[in-house]
Amino acid sequence: MAKKQFKAETKRLMDLMVNSIYTHKEIFLREIVSNASDAIDKMNYHVMTDPSSGMSRDDFRIDISVDEEARTITVSDNGVGMTAKDMEKNLGMIAYSDSFDFKNNLDENADSKVIGQFGVGFYSAFMVSDKVTVASKAYGDEEASVWESKGTDGYTITKGERDSVGTDVTMHIKEDTDDEKYSEFLSVNRLKGLVTNYSNYIRWPIYMNIESGEWKDTGEVDEKGEPKREYITVIENKVINSMIPIWQKGKDEVSDEECIEFYKQTFYDFEDPVSVVRVDAEGLTSYKAMLFIPKKAPYDFYTRDFQPGLQLYSSGVLIMDKCADLLPYYFRFVRGIVDSPDFSLNISREVLQHDRQLKSIGSNLTKKIKSELERLMKEEPETYREFYKGFGPQLKYGIVDNYGMDKDTLQNLLLFETAEGKTKSLAEYVENMPEGQEKIYYIVSDSVERAKNLPQIEPVLEKGYDVLLMTDEVDPFMVNFLNKYDEKPLCNVSTDDLGIESEEEKKEAEEKDEKFKDVVDFVKETLGNDVEEVRISRKLKKHAVFLTTKGNITLEMEKYFMEMPGAGEENVKASKVLELNSEHPAFRSLEEMIKSDKEKAAKMVKIMYGQASIMANVPLEDPIAYSDLVLSMF
Repeated sequence: MAKKQFKAETKRLMDLMVNSIYTHKEIFLREIVSNASDAIDKMNYHVMTDPSSGMSRDDFRIDISVDEEARTITVSDNGVGMTAKDMEKNLGMIAYSDSFDFKNNLDENADSKVIGQFGVGFYSAFMVSDKVTVASKAYGDEEASVWESKGTDGYTITKGERDSVGTDVTMHIKEDTDDEKYSEFLSVNRLKGLVTNYSNYIRWPIYMNIESGEWKDTGEVDEKGEPKREYITVIENKVINSMIPIWQKGKDEVSDEECIEFYKQTFYDFEDPVSVVRVDAEGLTSYKAMLFIPKKAPYDFYTRDFQPGLQLYSSGVLIMDKCADLLPYYFRFVRGIVDSPDFSLNISREVLQHDRQLKSIGSNLTKKIKSELERLMKEEPETYREFYKGFGPQLKYGIVDNYGMDKDTLQNLLLFETAEGKTKSLAEYVENMPEGQEKIYYIVSDSVERAKNLPQIEPVLEKGYDVLLMTDEVDPFMVNFLNKYDEKPLCNVSTDDLGIESEEEKKEAEEKDEKFKDVVDFVKETLGNDVEEVRISRKLKKHAVFLTTKGNITLEMEKYFMEMPGAGEENVKASKVLELNSEHPAFRSLEEMIKSDKEKAAKMVKIMYGQASIMANVPLEDPIAYSDLVLSMF
């Protein structure tokens, strides 16, 4: 029995197969089981085309057995099997895939879910094994053959024995080392878990001997007269995979309630999702998807620890547990599963090639999700509001993340509290604008209650116009990219021209600017670099002062950047503007004080600036000094 060398490869290539292609050793079982499934698929094709085969679809099965003492795992199937020549070609030549050839030669209507493409999955067994033995008897052949290898030193093929058609792959598991505990794979529970994780939806039944037990009466009693019981251990050969995944079933076969239960068990959520989106697409790229829109954000959703992504399957085999690239960033809250036989897999079946098929699936799913959110918003507003509490900021981050490129997709999904105490979308706000209103008014603050009480919204409310209250930290950035909606510009009532003054009011304001120029100059000189500008306000009605900004950086943005790690003196700063209400008694007192006692007037200016800062929720530079200043006026 001469030992043969692997064709067209070297020890270095085998090392690459074993150590570089796959990122997790546990993947070996997925690969061997997938090969067994492919073999059964091929046999199933013969059964359908050759009635004399003596087998039926119900006969097919995969068996996994463990011999802990011998340190072996055996995966058996009753698939098409291999001749000695097949072994030479399929196992003696790395990167040759008989399954790939079989799949390409099939009639397009054939019932086949063949997975293999690259011909390297089998060699993943050497990640955990120091010897692999393959015993196989091919369909239509009387003789069995045995292929055996210890890896890079080559392989042997000899005659063997097997009663029926099929293949046994026996892997002798390596001894443990300081770095690797290979013995974990000799645990029945560990292997069962791997099947559940990676191969649960292989369409053929996978059997294992599972140990269970129960307490039974012995028929005797103890000294107290109580019945004696003993624990009876039973080993049963059970199917351990689900075979037909829930997402592969039609809507008439699976209720929404069953889908919801599947979601809660699979994605560990105690809450029902707000919606289930099912997709069954056929065409150039065929796939099935079951997506879930959660009700509440996980505790870590807005942290770096959160891992988004859909589970990807190819013909029932788990390819990626979290594919973050399929859906856009702004829909990263969506959980679910996509299954397609047409995925362009890379050599390890662990990562997808980024091709047109993947982009096409992602684009279609994005449209489905958006459509479902719009439906919820219209038909189930309370449900949508519940969802929006957790994920509204994420939709806004989506607008910011891509520099406004996705605003057309997302802007109709936004909701805002308003000064009138309502919750409105942008479409609803525009629809309810009174005649003559030309702008969409908003104010940015850290809370709804504070926003409602800020003085700068007074003139807008007096006009009968509602104001959107933006209280998420992303809002000041988001509105810069949103800019307008339905050709109506968004107007920040704190910093922008409200556009509601009559010509007479404008003239009167200009006269005030000239009249109180000396007061404005005194205030600016007193505050120095604390403010960029001092002006007579055209917005204040009841309050004496308020603090706003000029330019693109708002107070809210400054606060955001100041709270970032590493923020310091050179951080982004807002150009502050102090507005004064010339009709307020405090202003008139200041005007008189400037004439009579400039030192006291300067103190009053600093107090007014402090009050404006407090109203704007801007921290005082020195609260103690400010308190002393206030008390010094008494």
